[in-house]
Amino acid sequence: MSKIEVTISEIKSIDGLNIVEFDFNGISLKMMSLDLSSDISVGKRVVLVVKPTHIVLAKEFFGNISYSNQISAKVIECENGKLLSSIKLLVKDTIFESIITLDSALRMDINVNDEVTMLIKASELSIFEVLDD
Repeated sequence: MSKIEVTISEIKSIDGLNIVEFDFNGISLKMMSLDLSSDISVGKRVVLVVKPTHIVLAKEFFGNISYSNQISAKVIECENGKLLSSIKLLVKDTIFESIITLDSALRMDINVNDEVTMLIKASELSIFEVLDD
């Protein structure tokens, strides 16, 4: 799991559905949630988590796509197995891991120092921990 320390910047709620926006060192992230704990409020610091298999990678990406979270990242490690590749990514001071098929990593020619776009659906982020102030 990749963990991301963020600050809640906005909460929109309608009929039990919540869209929570976070500030991640100047990068805006969004999470969709059905239930929010009562201690979740604007200004709170929280830790978000995302599974490595839920981080999609795009190289030389352009155009419109429905993923709410589109983050520029630098590849810092690429470990190819027999079927899967573990790609470590650096965004600001945070390391993320994306697990993709080996075929995709080879087709995309992913290498250390490549600039890629990480794509994360709002429904794939979740709050792991509320940090004490």
